[in-house]
Amino acid sequence: MSDQLETIEDYYKRLRKNQMKMFDSDDFETGKSHFNVSMRKYCSFKSPYNRRDYYKVSFILGNGTFQYGAHDLYIDRPALFFPSPHIPYSWECDGDLQEGYFCLFNQEFFNGNTEFNLFKKTSLFKEWSKPIVFLTDEQTQLATLYFEQMYKLNNSAYPFRCSSIKSHLASVMHLALENRVDDINPNELPANIRLYRLFDELLNKQFPLDSPAYPLALKTASDFAEHLNVHVNHLNSSVKSVTHLTTTQIIKERVFEESKNLLKYTNWDIAEIGYTLGFEQPSHFNNFFKKHAEVSPLKFKNTF
Repeated sequence: MSDQLETIEDYYKRLRKNQMKMFDSDDFETGKSHFNVSMRKYCSFKSPYNRRDYYKVSFILGNGTFQYGAHDLYIDRPALFFPSPHIPYSWECDGDLQEGYFCLFNQEFFNGNTEFNLFKKTSLFKEWSKPIVFLTDEQTQLATLYFEQMYKLNNSAYPFRCSSIKSHLASVMHLALENRVDDINPNELPANIRLYRLFDELLNKQFPLDSPAYPLALKTASDFAEHLNVHVNHLNSSVKSVTHLTTTQIIKERVFEESKNLLKYTNWDIAEIGYTLGFEQPSHFNNFFKKHAEVSPLKFKNTF
């Protein structure tokens, strides 16, 4: 896997360097919720083959090739593309006629709506799933409508545009999932991917956390391995072979995401949040959060 990780800041810098005006605005503040949408255009060069630290959804009208991980995926009809940020990918146009839209958003935007929690438990954006969803004529019309509305809203002064954009993005994801119900037969997947998929589903079923009365049950790689009836070394090996991350890294990333949600959207105190996330001492949670966010939980909470 490519060691290059492209951030949203890197992406906007690359566009400006290549003098490509894709967005009406490319302002980005680290740590803030971010969304942007643009019409697709012909690009004469192949985009960099990188992993990303952001999500991207493309509605593709036009031919071209994705290099996605170890696979070359040729697009020759209307499609939606839902890549995993952990899998490196690039795009190369085949023909001048390139239409449709694409949107990108960061983890903070994805965490900012409880409706998106549903999609974290599905195959979308997952390393083990197919990233391409080909569309029927009727679905193409719906996808066009949803993206057109997101594009108009993103450039409007409507005060509730963010909420409306999230609703339309959710509709795009639901449209894709209609085609994904039987997309992958779990029995046909390699054993390491099947085990990773079970781990991923089990991890995401624990969230969101609703009350300090029900703290996080599975907190370590050993907890998950025991629940899945496998040796922890086998689980670690399978997870890393699919994601190139350790089981512990993935658990910590998910706990960190949930900690930000709880700090933003609940009135729980810091000690309650830490306890609910599995930290026995408030100081342990403070150290964990500060290591990931570079600010204390209290300072982070007070900014919202």
